[in-house]
Amino acid sequence: MHPFRFGVQFSKSASGDSYREAVRKIEDLGYSTVFCPDHFDDQWAPTVALTVAAEATDSLRIATLVYDVDYRHPVTLAKEIATLDLISEGRVEFGIGAGWMQQDYESAGIQFDKAGVRIERMLEAVDVLKGLWRNEPFNFKGDHYSISDLEGTPTPFQPGGPPVIIGGGGKRVLTAAAQQADIVGLNASLHAGSVGPETALSALGDRFLERRNWVEEAAGDRFAHIELQMNTFMTAVTSSTSEAEEMFNGMAPMFGLTPEQAKTIPMVLAGTVNDVCEQLERYRDLYGTSYWVIHEGEVEAMAPVVAKLTGA
Repeated sequence: MHPFRFGVQFSKSASGDSYREAVRKIEDLGYSTVFCPDHFDDQWAPTVALTVAAEATDSLRIATLVYDVDYRHPVTLAKEIATLDLISEGRVEFGIGAGWMQQDYESAGIQFDKAGVRIERMLEAVDVLKGLWRNEPFNFKGDHYSISDLEGTPTPFQPGGPPVIIGGGGKRVLTAAAQQADIVGLNASLHAGSVGPETALSALGDRFLERRNWVEEAAGDRFAHIELQMNTFMTAVTSSTSEAEEMFNGMAPMFGLTPEQAKTIPMVLAGTVNDVCEQLERYRDLYGTSYWVIHEGEVEAMAPVVAKLTGA
């Protein structure tokens, strides 16, 4: 069983100085990683933001959750990530996905291919990235990319490149992630291209147990070495257990769920510090999820939970 660690999804700040101050606080409070998403809405460019985070901190790991494969060619991305890994002295974790937010594609005029095509392109991109991080001439011929005798430079600080994060809510993606990734995210289904009632139904506890089992089956002997990750929808540290009960009662109807169903969703953590710690320990036992991601507005409230479960 992997030890707990916690990351923070942090997409923008009011200024460079406030961002630097925030990532230093994240580091000081015992969080493992700062993440940046990759969308075309109101957020910072991920590679630039993470470079600033690396320079502002000493040990905080830096990662995307996640780069969309359709927004950058993998040869360009391989060089950027290798450079970032080098200058941060091996603090990069590399997250990549097949893309899901249809509004991004429509706004930017990028073709939103069928899920199967986007997944295949992502998997080819992972092959290209790993090949270019090996410090030797690389050749590749696929349906989406063709690389001819190209040696990736610079050489990443971490041998073979940074740990790869791939997440998903469906069997096809999670099977591939189990075979190629170092960190596998168990997600709700985003097949609809937006977050709605369908997403909530796919986030019920029994669905996550099914996803965990898909990963274990596909990973085989390497399953013990894979870190399982959960990106939370929200966390709420309350002064009493009853406050969390009221929150579930109010939230559930908005997603077409009963309060009892809502309480099984592991992407929602709510209750006192002890309650949330117990939830996280239970979910780690059930799903194997030891790596939890929260959001920037929740950093201070969740700090006692992080301290209790990591010894920070």
